[in-house]
Amino acid sequence: MALTGLAWSLFVLTHMAGNLLILIDAEAYNKYGHAIVTNPLIYLAEAGLVAMILVHIVNGIKLTLENRAARPEKYAMSTNGKKAARFQSKFMIFHGSLLAVFLVWHLITFKYGPHYSVTYNGVEMRDLHKLVLEVFQSPLYVVGYVVCLIGVGFHLSHGFYSSFATLGLYHPRFSPLLNKFGYLYSVVVAAGFMSQPIYVFLVAGR
Repeated sequence: MALTGLAWSLFVLTHMAGNLLILIDAEAYNKYGHAIVTNPLIYLAEAGLVAMILVHIVNGIKLTLENRAARPEKYAMSTNGKKAARFQSKFMIFHGSLLAVFLVWHLITFKYGPHYSVTYNGVEMRDLHKLVLEVFQSPLYVVGYVVCLIGVGFHLSHGFYSSFATLGLYHPRFSPLLNKFGYLYSVVVAAGFMSQPIYVFLVAGR
């Protein structure tokens, strides 16, 4: 869980940074996408990501079922203070499930969506910029996308923090700093992803 979660955390950070190229211009955004899909290692990378997300999902479901089996009845009183379970941790299986659905939705829309072409310096490539502008003209789609990205933020904020504890890298002295960094990391990633649909809907698409 920890290793696959951290690997995907790194991937979404780089993916988010690449998406920000849409704030520059269409050419930069399309060339970025073209560089990824024409990389000979793309199939190996995609296979690795798929394998890791499947391992993460299966282990997440397994751990949730084991935890429930170990405590079939809820405690009479909830733990308060520092020992209390964080809000995000209580609902990891729910926003994790939301992210699984979101991932499939995202792939269907963009990776396997309509194919437009554009040419730069004699090189023909997919016009992802046009597709993104087209998709994010729908207010319903933008709202749904943002809601899912809030789920991404919740999942990352707890997952990033707990992964270090799972790997034995947790120390009470650095726990508050690690906790704050986890929150900052999740906000940066989620906000970075949200900037794309919001920018397109409010500015670029107009």
